[in-house]
Amino acid sequence: MNDFTALIADLGLFVCVPWVLWRLLGRTIPIAVIPILIGILAAVWHLPVRSAGLPSFYGDTIGWVAVLVLAFTAGMEMWQHPEGDSGDSKISTPSVPRLLAGAAAALGGPFLTGTALVFYFFLPLPGWHAPAVSPLIGAASIGLCIAVSALPVLIGIVRELPIEDKPLGQLALKLAVIDDATLWIGLALLQFAAERQTAMQSWGLRQCLAVFLLLGLGLAGSLASRHIRNPPKALIWGVVPVYLILGSWASMTLGLHELIGAYFAGAFMPPSWVKRLPFEAISTFCLIWIAPLFFGHSGLRIDGDALTWPSVLASLSLVLISIIAKMGSIYAFPPAPNLSTRQTFGLGSLLQCKGLMEIVAATILHEQGMLSEFAFASLMVLAVISTLLTGPMFHLFKPSTITVTPQRTAKEES
Repeated sequence: MNDFTALIADLGLFVCVPWVLWRLLGRTIPIAVIPILIGILAAVWHLPVRSAGLPSFYGDTIGWVAVLVLAFTAGMEMWQHPEGDSGDSKISTPSVPRLLAGAAAALGGPFLTGTALVFYFFLPLPGWHAPAVSPLIGAASIGLCIAVSALPVLIGIVRELPIEDKPLGQLALKLAVIDDATLWIGLALLQFAAERQTAMQSWGLRQCLAVFLLLGLGLAGSLASRHIRNPPKALIWGVVPVYLILGSWASMTLGLHELIGAYFAGAFMPPSWVKRLPFEAISTFCLIWIAPLFFGHSGLRIDGDALTWPSVLASLSLVLISIIAKMGSIYAFPPAPNLSTRQTFGLGSLLQCKGLMEIVAATILHEQGMLSEFAFASLMVLAVISTLLTGPMFHLFKPSTITVTPQRTAKEES
């Protein structure tokens, strides 16, 4: 089968089929889940997709570019207010320190809990030891995947919430934005730690140039935010690919994954410029029509023999650890004052969604030899299950009505 025919088969299996199923299911589950589930089933059942040229060369490249763009647009969203965010929320708006502390608890609690449990109970199991790093870094890699929240998928879920649930959804988005940035920083730190340990790469002129390039992108974005707030739109569109390419090259040169540089390049873009770009429409287009190639290929690349009943049970154990640790951390330190117990658990159920972010993080770590085949397969299943559970869990825990805080009511009456 030639490359073009293989690309058509790729698009049919991982783009068209998931879209049709998504529509038939009434869009009740995130579309990112369906292609990875198809890929996992193909790998487990050992379907002869490779004889059809899958994953295809062009499909692999297109899916990879789509995920780079998704990472870039996720960075752009870092400084933007979530869609529909308004001052009339019935939930008290938390202060910045309270929000940051709540985000730290929401990410740090599951990360520390997951890392400790994986280190002591999972890594001693056969096939779980990471091939290229120490047990501690391998456990921390899995812990990071357990802790992550799926910002792009969560945005789609919040957009479809009824109006009375929007305030809680907007608070979840604010926390997810912070956790998303922390995820990419954590991935970079883990890769730096792994590189230092294995001495994979020595620093030279190229690495120093890459560091200065990243700093230059950040400085240029800051100066443009203050002095060039409304440039011609053509200039903005011209700068976008430059930031994306340079950021990706810089992180790759530093021995990190290109997606890390793409994310921070998007975050370095001037916020006033980003507001004039249809980045949400671009992100949605990539998520539905191009990135499923990446998701499907990620599922297809797992070792089908590694997804045995013990690894499925391990995946279910990771799901329980992820849910309990995330919701327990939110309950122990709510990110906003005066949240009821049901509101707190509803918020935790939204933030335990993994989806795209965990798939990307696990793929990066697996490619770097920081996850074993068994761990990678289990994390893929964790991503699917946790994402599917998000909607039902939220509707189970959410309050029937949003409680008006006494402080806000007094202000409204005055």
